[in-house]
Amino acid sequence: MKLFELVLKRLVTRGRVTVHYANGKTITVGQADPEFPDLALRFKDGRVPFDIVKDPRLGMAEAWIDGRVGIEGGGIMEFISMIRANNPWEQGKSIESKSLLKRGIGEVRQKLWRANHRARSKANVAHHYDLSGALYALFLDRDRQYSCAYYPDVDNEAGIGLEQAQEDKKAHIAAKLHLKPGMKVLDIGCGWGGMALYLHRTCGVDVTGITLSEEQLKVARQRAIDAGVADHVRFELIDYRDMTGPFDRIVSVGMFEHVGTPDYRTFFDKCRQLLTPDGVMLVHTIGRMGGPGTTDAFTTKYIFPGGYIPALSEMVAGSEGTRLMVTDVEVLRVHYGLTLREWYKRTMAHKADIVALYDERFFRLWTFYLAGAATVFEHGGMVNFQVQYARDRRALPITRDYMQEAEAALRGR
Repeated sequence: MKLFELVLKRLVTRGRVTVHYANGKTITVGQADPEFPDLALRFKDGRVPFDIVKDPRLGMAEAWIDGRVGIEGGGIMEFISMIRANNPWEQGKSIESKSLLKRGIGEVRQKLWRANHRARSKANVAHHYDLSGALYALFLDRDRQYSCAYYPDVDNEAGIGLEQAQEDKKAHIAAKLHLKPGMKVLDIGCGWGGMALYLHRTCGVDVTGITLSEEQLKVARQRAIDAGVADHVRFELIDYRDMTGPFDRIVSVGMFEHVGTPDYRTFFDKCRQLLTPDGVMLVHTIGRMGGPGTTDAFTTKYIFPGGYIPALSEMVAGSEGTRLMVTDVEVLRVHYGLTLREWYKRTMAHKADIVALYDERFFRLWTFYLAGAATVFEHGGMVNFQVQYARDRRALPITRDYMQEAEAALRGR
């Protein structure tokens, strides 16, 4: 208990947290701060502080999921946000200051990270994306874009809603693809088909979307049929490694996180093979700042088994030697935090529906996931990378002006 209190005092200096132990003891840490609500944690059994100290991330997560921790004065979003805001990534130690032992252990753990072979990849995808479509319909936008939206400013002072922000994300990506009518486009990890349908509708291209989720495939195919474009937008249940080309363009949004570091070279080799000689690819992925790492225990166990967030250095290293040229890199630093806050808000508003679909325990798990994800983009070490590749240095205009012009035209539609 004393070790738990010592850790909590170090984690919380701004904002105030009161802890009510199961034995009746109460302590308060931190100082009142107008930027944070006063929160209270109520432990419902004596093992909670021990479990949290033993395994801080998984211990707190599982105590919350099991209902062994209650939060008063706010919710799980407010609590995790307070912890992370008190310990922002920017104020952490530099990689160089880590001990040689810690750095060595990190490198070994990274090398031992499991590869995502075909059978494992499909099982990992099914674990998350084959959840009930009704769940995703409750918190995503109408187009079911399950990836970072695009907002004009950090405080969203323009009042852009989630629907518009996701439309703007698709326009932002389409502009970087430099599309022309009649081109053939491959969408790797197509989700419920929204990006593929958007590219065909706005740019007149033919799109093949591929996924490993049977539930997403059913929805995507039906959407193409309903839109009357199934002859131009088709969807397949297939691993990217088994695809044949050629394609003028490749787009991949939110799929690279599932490739696995041992397969980065395989991924980029395959994409180069699938592209025409003047082909272009845009990869949109969550990325980690500060170099390679490992996936936290909660995410691995409950959310994305087999998933790994790449550092930019790992992406570039994975594509080096393939003769794919990095032609543009953009880092979206806070957009996903705004997106996830909106998903959390919608999830909270639909608590009764989600509990009816699953149960109270699942609802608590899902809110922990969304809260943790939102705050790691707001204060932690995660961002989004958009990396553009080309096979030929002359495949694209030599300045970025074409992107802004195309994006403005797409947003005007």
